[in-house]
Amino acid sequence: MLAKRIIPCLDVDAGRVVKGTNFIDTKDAGDPIELGKKYDEQGADELVFLDITASHEKRDIVVDMVRRVAKEIFIPFTVGGGLDSVDAIENILKSGADKVSINTAAVKDPGLVKEASDYFGSQCIVVAVDAKRAGNGWEVYIHGGRTPTGIDALAWMRQMQEMGAGEILLTSMDCDGTKTGYDIDLLYKTSEQLSIPVIASGGAGTLESIYDALAKGNADAALAASIFHYGTYTVKDVKSYLADRGIEVRS
Repeated sequence: MLAKRIIPCLDVDAGRVVKGTNFIDTKDAGDPIELGKKYDEQGADELVFLDITASHEKRDIVVDMVRRVAKEIFIPFTVGGGLDSVDAIENILKSGADKVSINTAAVKDPGLVKEASDYFGSQCIVVAVDAKRAGNGWEVYIHGGRTPTGIDALAWMRQMQEMGAGEILLTSMDCDGTKTGYDIDLLYKTSEQLSIPVIASGGAGTLESIYDALAKGNADAALAASIFHYGTYTVKDVKSYLADRGIEVRS
């Protein structure tokens, strides 16, 4: 079994890291480069940088930030937000990112995932899914959680795996920023139906909540933001807690 990964997430808006609740009410959380360096030093396995307004406002990601991150940080990092073409993806990868995350553009053109996966390799392509509970299931949202699509999230993730996604970054919009724990039901059902790694996102608040995402939700990695940005826990705190409870993590 592969070691479970701990991944700090940095939502970036206008060059600053922000954090919100249920995708709204964002507050400043710091400089992306400095925070990234701190998490690298703490032993994070990877980082995710998401330009949370790029798709909505149809702006390009600031490539300069990606280049600066690549110079300062020595662990793999993923960049997402507003990437809607192979050229845009290539620009980010050439600037130093190890992976890209695609959400809105994948819904608008599922063929982009296959095209990008074929061209760059599936290991570079992460499909981000923002899911909100709807009846007995979950619905996919796009544009940073602003736009419902009517698409069933579980069926969508199966399709994305078939199209060549290398990983799924699954965010529960219901739990995001609440610190009440991940949506374990959503994680478990997703992990059961996919063979590619699933990254749990949305709801980390306690060390136990991260353990539950990995042990009960069967996620391959846990992504968190608020608990790291505001100093509630360090990455080392999380890894020590998990290791003490039998979860294999990288030292």
